[in-house]
Amino acid sequence: MRLQAIVNLYSEVAHAKQDGAYDKHGNLVAIDEAKVKVEQERLQAAYNAQAYARSRQAEYPPLAEQLDHIYHNGIASWKANVVKPVKDKYPKPG
Repeated sequence: MRLQAIVNLYSEVAHAKQDGAYDKHGNLVAIDEAKVKVEQERLQAAYNAQAYARSRQAEYPPLAEQLDHIYHNGIASWKANVVKPVKDKYPKPG
């Protein structure tokens, strides 16, 4: 997440290593660690806010099975028997 924070804040950074961040010419880019920390916290909060979505995705059956359920039982049944139980188990926060 640190690398993503650096790239978000410093568009000139082409790559980063343990020893620093570099532009496309290999020059060291000065990084403000306080800003990086704030951006990392923002990214972590955004990631945490999507925990329910990741849990839902892992819980849903494969798409082929869902389509088969729709074909044989209809959309209303799919919503009630496939989608709703997962959404109830992992509600959207807020």
